[in-house]
Amino acid sequence: MDFIKNQLDGTGMSEQTIGYLSNMIMVVFIAVVSILANFIAKKIVLKIIIQIINNNRYTWDKIIVEKKVFHKLSHLVPAIIIYYSAYIFPSYQALIEKAALTYMIVITITVLNALLNAFDTIYRSYEVSKIRPIKGYIQVAKIILFIIGGIIVISSLIGQNPLIILSGLGALSAVLMLVFKDSILGLVAGVQLSSNDMVRVGDWIEMPKYNADGDVIDITLNTVKVMNFDKTITMIPSYALISDSFKNWRGMQVSGGRRIKRSVYIDTSSISFCTKEMIGEFQKIHYLTDYLETKLNEINEYNMEHHINTDSIVNGRQLTNVGVFREYIHQYLRNHPKIHKDMTLIVRQLAPGDNGLPLEIYAFSNDITWGVYESVQADIFDHIFAVAPTFGLRAFQNPTGHDIVQLKEIPQYSRGY
Repeated sequence: MDFIKNQLDGTGMSEQTIGYLSNMIMVVFIAVVSILANFIAKKIVLKIIIQIINNNRYTWDKIIVEKKVFHKLSHLVPAIIIYYSAYIFPSYQALIEKAALTYMIVITITVLNALLNAFDTIYRSYEVSKIRPIKGYIQVAKIILFIIGGIIVISSLIGQNPLIILSGLGALSAVLMLVFKDSILGLVAGVQLSSNDMVRVGDWIEMPKYNADGDVIDITLNTVKVMNFDKTITMIPSYALISDSFKNWRGMQVSGGRRIKRSVYIDTSSISFCTKEMIGEFQKIHYLTDYLETKLNEINEYNMEHHINTDSIVNGRQLTNVGVFREYIHQYLRNHPKIHKDMTLIVRQLAPGDNGLPLEIYAFSNDITWGVYESVQADIFDHIFAVAPTFGLRAFQNPTGHDIVQLKEIPQYSRGY
């Protein structure tokens, strides 16, 4: 600063003008040095560090780079230069040092936060993390970090000892918790919801306790706003999403498949062994040709190997119409253009009951749009009900008034009425 003033003394300018001009020159010089140091730190030093890390065999340091720990750390360089240049401006030294120190504290907090994120990611890359997760402890550490960091920043700005602020907060904590109870609960819930990625705007959530079944349209400090499918709005307290259970359908939306899980009930009195005539008809069905050829050869080899007397269909192994029907449904779904080929596809029998034998279809449509999904599901079951008689099967249905009237018209049941 003195050097610049000495150079300007010979220009004939007033002392006040020389002071202003020298200050401006120093500000520009410090700004240029800070920008240059920031450029060197980011474009040269940081690139060298990243190159060294990418060329070694370890993975943990790559995660640290991925979480941008070094990128955030590089922001300290210009702040340090400004902090140690504050003495040049005695009138503003305290203000400049305070601002630079506050900035460095904030950057340090973000660096430590990124390190905690990196540590969590590194830990989760090991199998032990599935048995002993530490994400909850990481979150507690983050809360402590931000609280301590906030206190240090405030104490730096007001020029007080952090312990004085802590003692003042201790005396007011009871009053603050009473007055801001909902806000505090909402704040804690919001941190947990965002940290655990439990709910996002646009998610379809279902929470029967609050009659909520629709899309999240807004998340605030105290409430989560849900637009139900009937276009009504449900407001859910943020902390309720932490304390109570709810269903988030985001996984279904992200996976690209929506589950179909429905049963068709078969009248057990229509189940029988397949006759030669039935097998001949079944062999005309494209989806069953290969299956029947393989299955018939397998059954014949088994019966011959075990010297089974096939004069009675009860002996040995035989095809049943319900078994062939189940395989047909399976092949039909496998070749259906709207069924997701990379997800679970099962056609299974459930325990028979008063309503007959349930054949459950468990599959996933490849379109998650509600209207398309319902249409696909309806088309599949339309087809299943339509082809069931081809296999000699009847869908179970409780008698209706029409059935009773039809029964009355049969002479052997009408008793002369």
